[in-house]
Amino acid sequence: MEGQFFTWEALSAMGGASLLTFFIVQYTKVLVDRYVNLPTDVYAVFVAYFVLLFTQMALGASWMDWRIYLLNFANAFLVAAASAQIQNKSVKPPGQLQDSSRSNSA
Repeated sequence: MEGQFFTWEALSAMGGASLLTFFIVQYTKVLVDRYVNLPTDVYAVFVAYFVLLFTQMALGASWMDWRIYLLNFANAFLVAAASAQIQNKSVKPPGQLQDSSRSNSA
């Protein structure tokens, strides 16, 4: 379908999975912090794992293939790390001065 923001194929790639993981973690981390007390980095790995797992299943992978679970576990760390970079860039955009004292010394 044309005009969709996410497709299963896009979610199977690093960029799509990272972006969806970022959104899910950002919108739900307050609840997780309040009720589960799980570090955000660990929570992001869990979210990434399930995003990747659901994507693989939607694209036709067999739920009985154990290799999917191990591969998604490994890839979840990469997706969570990329998601953390998206979060860092949204808080501190490139080109923004890190120290406010530098802006006065020019």
